[in-house]
Amino acid sequence: MTPQRIDRSVLKELDIFATMADEDLDAVLQSAHTRRLATGVSVFNQGDPAAEFFALLHGRLKVTQTAPDGQQILVRHVHPGDIYGIAKAIRRSDYPGTATAVVESLTMVWPINQWDFLVARCPALAVNALATVGARLQEAHTRIRELGTEGVERRVAHALLRLVHQAGRKTDEGILIDFPITRLDIAEMTGATLHTVSRLLSAWEGRGLVSSSRKKIVVCNPHGLVALADGRAEQD
Repeated sequence: MTPQRIDRSVLKELDIFATMADEDLDAVLQSAHTRRLATGVSVFNQGDPAAEFFALLHGRLKVTQTAPDGQQILVRHVHPGDIYGIAKAIRRSDYPGTATAVVESLTMVWPINQWDFLVARCPALAVNALATVGARLQEAHTRIRELGTEGVERRVAHALLRLVHQAGRKTDEGILIDFPITRLDIAEMTGATLHTVSRLLSAWEGRGLVSSSRKKIVVCNPHGLVALADGRAEQD
């Protein structure tokens, strides 16, 4: 497929580019193109040489890592406006995980050899990229703390609340996590088994906290879920 160019106005709608001057945006666009991703297509795979970096314009991706024993971990989701694949910013020559489209998506792509030029030419991009790396590090620290100090029920509740914060959309049922998410995904995010996550979600459905079906989760009672995440009994 022939790469497509994109208009400057589209970039201005994304937080990471919103504060940049027009001339800086033009510099960013000069070496960029767009790529459409079908559901299930990988943008890059764990261990591949880091030849490009990206910003998601539309859709959702998931980033997974596979441990030496073959166990897969869901590291995070990529949302519209996120910059990702910036291995060079953390002094890596390869991608530490695999990024896969969970819905049809559209991403911007730059050659990795443009990274140093762009962050030097556009200080706002460097600042925003640093903030992105910092936010991911903070989330990783939070998840490590949860794994070490909290039971599985609290970990799953925290995971759902993070997804609500990142991609929640109000509906008549409650707050829909607005992209396909499976019970296996939740298990991989929280260090739990699929059986345990399925049992918890079924129990929470019976209490009116959530509603779930194939690749769909709605949080019906956010306050009750917050109480569980905090280790408190749900308040009626």
